[in-house]
Amino acid sequence: MPVHDIRDAQARKTVPAFGLIIIGDEIMSGKRADKHLPAVIERLHARGLQLAYADYVGDSRARITSSLERAFASSDVVFSCGGIGATPDDHTRQCAALALGLGLELHPQARLLIEDRMRDVAREQGETFDPDRADNVHRLNMGVFPAGADIIPNPYNKIPGFSCDAARLTGKGAGVVHFVPGFPVMAWPMIEWVLDQHYADCFHRSPSVEKSVIAFGAMEAALTPLMEDIERRFATVRVFSLPSVDHPEYGRHIELGVKGEVADVDAAYGALLDGLRQRQVRLGPEMVRN
Repeated sequence: MPVHDIRDAQARKTVPAFGLIIIGDEIMSGKRADKHLPAVIERLHARGLQLAYADYVGDSRARITSSLERAFASSDVVFSCGGIGATPDDHTRQCAALALGLGLELHPQARLLIEDRMRDVAREQGETFDPDRADNVHRLNMGVFPAGADIIPNPYNKIPGFSCDAARLTGKGAGVVHFVPGFPVMAWPMIEWVLDQHYADCFHRSPSVEKSVIAFGAMEAALTPLMEDIERRFATVRVFSLPSVDHPEYGRHIELGVKGEVADVDAAYGALLDGLRQRQVRLGPEMVRN
């Protein structure tokens, strides 16, 4: 399946930030619980990558367009889940075109895939496929994408998603957005395909680790100068603090730690432990997470 090279070798010298946009009134109203966020985090983590941010948006054309404009103007790789069907509440395809300043067109390969799917359905129902029947003509709208978009294959029912690289399509911005359906059974394998097809050279490039310790009887405000000092001294690591007031095992405590590339974390964590001991903080179990 011919596709454009979403990012050439030069652009892949650094690992991009990965973002997620989840679209749908059903999520915002609570009718359905979002499952995409943990699933995308898991799939990125399995490849040595991490999610930088997530944006939840209802079925508002203005808000969807605004979110996509930010994504295209960035240098991020963003997955957008939902709203690419052909019903009146599906706005994502139109918003993508508006955000890019492009027209919409029926992608020729998407048309072939959608027609192939319609033939399958007709065969399953014991009917003759009629491409000119009104409902079949309407289904072709699911293959109408911003001009020049690439398709993302859908292993579940053949109805493709699409990818838009702002730099390639418009010469403006550097963000790449990959659009997949809202249905997890379709979206998740399509996201995996995109990652494996276009970003494999980013996998496990900079293995990261986090090390933390349970600190009892300390207040975050009192430990903030120590955390700030660690981040000043070790610019490549990030300090995190997770307070808890009712943990079933440790009760009131703070999980304090550092995360970053493996080569840099050990020294920063040692300095963190030294600082806690100097402050006579009572320490509990230590944890390491890859």
